[in-house]
Amino acid sequence: MAKTASRTASRTASRTASKTASKTASKKTAKKTARKPTRKRKPDPVEEAVVEVAEAAPDAQAVEENAPVTPAAPSDTEQLDEELQAKYEKVKKGELHITDLQKMTVAELHSLAKAEGLIEYTGLKKQELVFQILRARINKDGLMYGEGVLEILPDGFGFLRSPDYDYLPSPDDIYVSPSQIRRFGLKQGTIIAGQIRPPKESERYFALLRVEAVNYETPDRLAETITFEDLTPYHPERRIFLETTPEEINMRVVNLVTPIGFGQRMLIVAPPRTGKTVLLQKIANAVSANHPDAYVIILLIDERPEEVTEMRRETTAEVISSTFDEPASRHIQIAEMVIEKAKRMVEFKKDVVILLDSITRLGRAYNAEMPHSGRIMTGGVDANALQKPKRFFGAARKIEEGGSLTIIGTALIETGSKMDEVIFEEFKGTGNSELHLDRRLVDRRVWPAIDISRARERKSCCSPARS
Repeated sequence: MAKTASRTASRTASRTASKTASKTASKKTAKKTARKPTRKRKPDPVEEAVVEVAEAAPDAQAVEENAPVTPAAPSDTEQLDEELQAKYEKVKKGELHITDLQKMTVAELHSLAKAEGLIEYTGLKKQELVFQILRARINKDGLMYGEGVLEILPDGFGFLRSPDYDYLPSPDDIYVSPSQIRRFGLKQGTIIAGQIRPPKESERYFALLRVEAVNYETPDRLAETITFEDLTPYHPERRIFLETTPEEINMRVVNLVTPIGFGQRMLIVAPPRTGKTVLLQKIANAVSANHPDAYVIILLIDERPEEVTEMRRETTAEVISSTFDEPASRHIQIAEMVIEKAKRMVEFKKDVVILLDSITRLGRAYNAEMPHSGRIMTGGVDANALQKPKRFFGAARKIEEGGSLTIIGTALIETGSKMDEVIFEEFKGTGNSELHLDRRLVDRRVWPAIDISRARERKSCCSPARS
């Protein structure tokens, strides 16, 4: 028993001693391990960099406070929007404008196409050449600025036609969707300008993306306008002064014999080769010189091509023409575009002057295109054929709310055609001023060949009460 007790005591003592020794050794090892990195530790460069960034952060914040407009780190979307806005500002300044291309000659367009890097442009028409240059520029710059006069088709959509092409359909016309027409309340003849995009794979025309201006003003003005038919017409009150230089005798005679006012509906009755076209040309130059705010449009119907070229070179007005080799439907189309454009401008309180040569040929065109009613008058004129020409001529008026539409048209007589005589008789009482040219004065080489005794005017705008 004594031996067993001694063995147990020795085992217990050895176990206790081993545990105590192991604990002491672990404590010493932990102390050495804790002291060892403290003695050999060096400055960490990462921690110093963090400290430097933390110290620089207040400076960056101060810079942001001084310049809050420039963001420190713009996102990709914001940077893209800034680039598009910069391009759009460049477009609005006129550096990329479709009308500049439309006014160029074919030779100038060829040089531009060569500079743009286009190939296979030889043999293209002017409209097709402009279309290719426009597509190349839009693909390069991303944006383009277009302008034109709206023509609404029966299907509900429309196109922006160019006056440089006499409102003819062309490949570079701009498509306007029906939703845009309904949203802004656009009408035929409205001058629209805005951002356009190139045609997609299945499309043929450029498309209008955003309406920026309507009749050279903001689109908000459309809500303030009154329809042309609802405006109040009145007699002309403001006079159009036609005298320019002392050497210009023709306009001095017209100014004395038949004074013209804003809103006049004037008829120049003339036999062939009496100088009516030259007289219209001088009237256009006089109005542009004395009344620069008035918008002058010269409408040539069934005219000779050389006369059209001369009119465009000798005047600064907008010249719209259709030559005698074009169908009657073409004469009607440009006449309706011109009168609708003039009405839209008058709704914006503008003064518009239309010089029409001639109203007789316009009546012939309507007589050829109108469906026959079965009632034929003398000379083969249908009874309903002159209704729309009268509506065209009757649109001239002075507006009490502001603005005016003046129409000066020529009527042919002594042509040997009974139809021309009937058309003149139908329009004879519609105007409020008449100016007659005499063949006998032309034979004597007297210019202008104005028959003073036959000049007529209603409610003269140059009377003391209306001057």
